[in-house]
Amino acid sequence: MSQSVRTRPEGSARALSEAYDTALLDLDGVVYAGGRAIVHAVDSLAVVRSGGMHLAYVTNNALRTPDAVAAHLTELGIPTGAEDVITSAQAVARLIAEQLPAGSRVLVVGGEGLRVALRERGLEPVESADDDPAAVVQGFGGPDLAWGRFAEASYAIARGVPWFASNTDLTIPSGRGIAPGNGAAVEVVRIATGAEPQVAGKPLPPMHRETILRTGAERPLVVGDRLDTDIEGAFNGGVDSLLVLTGVTDGALLLAAPPQHRPTYVDADLRGMLGGQPEVTGTGDGFRCGGWTASAGAERLELDGDGEALDGLRALCAAAWTAAGEGSCGLDAGKALARLGL
Repeated sequence: MSQSVRTRPEGSARALSEAYDTALLDLDGVVYAGGRAIVHAVDSLAVVRSGGMHLAYVTNNALRTPDAVAAHLTELGIPTGAEDVITSAQAVARLIAEQLPAGSRVLVVGGEGLRVALRERGLEPVESADDDPAAVVQGFGGPDLAWGRFAEASYAIARGVPWFASNTDLTIPSGRGIAPGNGAAVEVVRIATGAEPQVAGKPLPPMHRETILRTGAERPLVVGDRLDTDIEGAFNGGVDSLLVLTGVTDGALLLAAPPQHRPTYVDADLRGMLGGQPEVTGTGDGFRCGGWTASAGAERLELDGDGEALDGLRALCAAAWTAAGEGSCGLDAGKALARLGL
C-alpha cells in the first residue's frame, strides 16, 4: 500500500484470503468480545486457514500470555499455538531490552503477560519502586489491578526511571460494552508524574516490527476493528487493512476518518476475508457501489439507491474521504447512515 491519500475503499476480484499470505488479526472486537467468539468468526477463520492462509493474532492487550490466549482461542474452536499470538507485552519487552542490560529490574504495573515477556528478554520483573528498578512498564492489568500499582509506578518515574507502556488504547470492548483500557490507566500515571512513556503497541512501529519478525509475513493483511490502532498501524507499516464492524468503530467514525485511519477494505465481520470486495466507481459527482450512489453536498452526505447496506457505506466512504482530502469529513451523515441501518 502506498502512503498516498486514500479516497475510497478498494475492490478485490480475488478472495482476500488468497490475495494475502498472512492475516494479522486483532482479537478484542474482531475474533471475540468479553471472552465469547464473535458471530461468524470461528467458521470464517476455519475456511481461510484450510485454504492455506497463515493466521496470526496480534493484540494490544498485554494482560494474558500467548499460551493463555492460544488456549482460549482453541477452546473457542480456533486451533492456535502460542507462536501464532503476538502481544504488545512482547513488543514492549523487546523495546526495553534494547535499551537496558540483561538482568535489569523492571517494575511491572500490569498482568502476567508482561512478566512472562520480560523474562523472555532476560529482564527481571519487580513489584516495588523500592526494588531499585531500571525501568517501569505499564500494561493492561484487568479489572482487579490495584490502585496502589499506579502509585508504585509514579514513585519510580519521579526518581527519573524511564517509563514504558505496552499500548495506550483508551478503551477495550467487552461482552457488556466498552470499558476503560490501558490508555486510561496510563493517563493516571501521566497526571501524577507529568512524564511521557515510550509506547510499543499498535499503531506504533515497535508492534509492527514485532509482528513481522515473529510471523515472517510477506503479504500481510491487518484485520481490525479500531481505526486508531489497527488501521493506523497498518498505515504506518505500509500494509493493507480490513476493517470489520464488530467492535468499536461505527459508520460515523469511519466516514470521518483522516487518511491514516482509512482502511483498504470494509466489511461487516470476518466473512469479508472469504471472498472479494466490491469496487467503488465514479467521481465527485457520484460514487457508486452495488445499487447505491453517494455524493457530498454542501452540508451533508447524500445517498440514493438500494441494496446491501455495506455497499452503501463503501460508496459513502468514497464521497466523504474525497471531500475531506487530507482532513476529516465534517459533513452530516446521519440521514444517509439511518437509511443503511448503520
